[in-house]
Amino acid sequence: MKDKYIVYFISKTKKKMLNFIEKQLQENRLDDLIPSHGNILTALYENDGQLTMKQIAQIIGKDKSTITPLVNKLVDLGYITKEKNEIDKRVTYIILTEKGKQIEAKFKIISSEVAVTAYKGFSTEEKEVFLRLLKKLNNNFD
Repeated sequence: MKDKYIVYFISKTKKKMLNFIEKQLQENRLDDLIPSHGNILTALYENDGQLTMKQIAQIIGKDKSTITPLVNKLVDLGYITKEKNEIDKRVTYIILTEKGKQIEAKFKIISSEVAVTAYKGFSTEEKEVFLRLLKKLNNNFD
């Protein structure tokens, strides 16, 4: 086996997936968003529309410093707002706006399209094995 191509194919697949998501965003008239915004919005959709910055970072597996510019852009676009905790001013809540809530259905459709396309031709067992192996590969870099 030519395992030197593993990193190449992971990189190539990531690029293709991001291009696919960007195309889906454009087709759904959400071209003001980028794929990285999807992780933040999805985390909010799955958690009653409100999380702290720290919680979002934990859920999506990124540093707070990485998500801060993404959150700020979503605020600028009107999809979310920031609110300081009244008791502990160090805590900032990220809250979906009405505009952010209105696109949830489109996001679910895009997520479904990504999953259907990604796993086309995979059996249930293959999906489980693939996920297990990806997690193992990912954990090797901890």
